Amino acid sequence: QVRLVESGGGLVQAGGSLSLSCAASGTIFSVDAMGWYRQAAGKQRELVARIPSGGSANYADSVKGRFTISRDNAKNTVHLQMTGLKPEDTGVYYCKSANVKLLPNTRGQDYWGQGTQVTVSP
Repeated sequence: QVRLVESGGGLVQAGGSLSLSCAASGTIFSVDAMGWYRQAAGKQRELVARIPSGGSANYADSVKGRFTISRDNAKNTVHLQMTGLKPEDTGVYYCKSANVKLLPNTRGQDYWGQGTQVTVSP
């Protein structure tokens, strides 16, 4: 069984910085893209940043230049460094691991973390 455990988040003033981390536990053969999504109150969950197993990351326009996503394939971890935070960045942040395979030549499955709250005060 795969479990995603998130850490980081919290309360910060506008202009501040926070770092989120997510580790996928379990016996994992491979993971495709890893990413961060967020959901503000009353809104749909949206992509923040996503990084494939090989290749360049992509970001939501609203966070480009302020957020940086990185991953450690050997440890199956993904990190999100957030700077220049704005009140509109407030929400619950979820990590996602896409197409996680426990064995080669098997069907993969997506997994989500439980979410961590990020609150940015004006």
